[in-house]
Amino acid sequence: MVSAAQSAVPLAFSQIAPGSPWWITALTIAGLAVHIGAGSVAILSGFGAVGARKGGTLHRLSGKVFVVSMLVMGTAGAALAIVIRQPGNIAVGIFAAYLAATAWVTVRRGEGETGSFEKFATLVPIAVCALFALWSVQAVMNGGKLYGYPAPLYFAFVPIGALFAFLDIKTIAQGGVRGLARLGRHIWRMCFAFFFAAASFFIGQQKVMPHWMHGSPVLLALGFAPLAFMIFWLIRVRIGTRFKQASA
Repeated sequence: MVSAAQSAVPLAFSQIAPGSPWWITALTIAGLAVHIGAGSVAILSGFGAVGARKGGTLHRLSGKVFVVSMLVMGTAGAALAIVIRQPGNIAVGIFAAYLAATAWVTVRRGEGETGSFEKFATLVPIAVCALFALWSVQAVMNGGKLYGYPAPLYFAFVPIGALFAFLDIKTIAQGGVRGLARLGRHIWRMCFAFFFAAASFFIGQQKVMPHWMHGSPVLLALGFAPLAFMIFWLIRVRIGTRFKQASA
């Protein structure tokens, strides 16, 4: 996550309300452990999925592990962000899990099929969009900040949620996606979810790495690698004969 913990443990504990019961602290520790562990698995399986031959056994296995770990990481990260009052990470955690889940369902559906899941999933970005729109207004009315964060942070997530919701509504309205559009939807959603995990670790958590690694171009490259893979595979799908034949 965009750092469910830059200096994870100290930050998490410093944000717990004074006098909170012991189980709040215990849940925070457990949440951090689950979030970090699932995020690590997501990064490893993500690189395995994007690097493996598409449709092959390794790709399918890595993809399944990636989806499960992203769901766990995103849910744990969002819950932890609520406890330590990091609203930006609430949205990132929810979007990461939502993108991975909808990407997986896209290829599980047949050509031009939709179901109840797609309708339910559409409510996720709509809810995030509405919540952050409300928080952005409250931040402006509160002198420009809310929970210690500036109004632009809240505004930034509104168009993102609106875009995801629009694309979902469009998919449902046209009765699902077909052909190369189906593969494209799967690819960009998986890669964006992967980007959230990779960027959060390699870029957002450099403080927990050795000092000589801080600001390293290698870390930046690893953090943005999922977007490069996304562009490569979207182009490959469009011009590759094998994908066109499979789609047909």
